[in-house]
Amino acid sequence: MTRSIAVARKFLGSRLATLAAALVVLSVAGALAQNPQLEEKLMALKQSQAMNKQKLAQYTWQETETISIKGSVKDTKIYQVQMGPNGQQQKTEISNQKASSGGREGRLKEHVVEKKTEEYQEYGQQIGALAKQYTQPDPERLMQAKQQGNISLQMAPGGGVNLVIKNYVKPNDSVTMAINPQTKALQGITVASYLNDPSDAVNITAGFAKLPDGTNHVANTTINGVSKQLTVNEQNSNYQLR
Repeated sequence: MTRSIAVARKFLGSRLATLAAALVVLSVAGALAQNPQLEEKLMALKQSQAMNKQKLAQYTWQETETISIKGSVKDTKIYQVQMGPNGQQQKTEISNQKASSGGREGRLKEHVVEKKTEEYQEYGQQIGALAKQYTQPDPERLMQAKQQGNISLQMAPGGGVNLVIKNYVKPNDSVTMAINPQTKALQGITVASYLNDPSDAVNITAGFAKLPDGTNHVANTTINGVSKQLTVNEQNSNYQLR
C-alpha cells in the first residue's frame, strides 16, 4: 500500500513538473506575442511592404547578376524585371557575358568546362531563388514567426531597430531585418541559412534604397554559397515607370 502511494506521488509530481514547464513556455510565448512594440513594428513593416509592392508593380527595372567562384567572375547577366500578376518578379534575360576560357580547348576539356559552367549556373540560380524568399518578406510568414515566439527586437546604433528572427524560412536559420526608425521601411537584411542541408551554408546580405517617389526597393544583394565558394551579386537599377 505504502509503495503504491509512493508511486502515485512520484507520477503526480512528474505530471505537475511537466505542466509547470509547459506553462512557462506558454507564458514566454504569450509575452512575446503580446509585446506591443513588436506588434507595432511588424504592423508598420507589413503596411510598408504592401505599399511598396503596389508601387513596384508600376515599374520595370534592370537586374545585373554576377556569379563568381573563389573571387573570379564567371558569368554576368542582365535581366529586365517587372512584377507579374501573381505579385512575383518576372525576369527576361537581355544580356549574357560569360568569362573567356583564355585559350583553345580540346573537345573533352571543352565539354568538362561546359558541364562545370552548367553546374555553377544552376547552383547560383538556386541560392538566388532562396535569397528572394528573404529579401521579399512575407507578411504571413512574419506573423507566424511572431505567434511562435521566434521574433525579438534589438536596438541598433543611431536609434534604429532590428527584427531578429529564427526559423523563418528554414529550421534554425537566422534573419536580421534593419528597420528605418522614421519611415518604418527596411534598410537592410542579413541572413544565415542553407540550401538543402545545413552543411550547405548560404549567407545573404541585402541593402535597400528609395526611388524619387519614396518606393523602397532592394538595391543590391550578395549571396554567398559557402561550400562551393560561389558568390552571386545582384544590382538593381534603371527603374522606369511602365
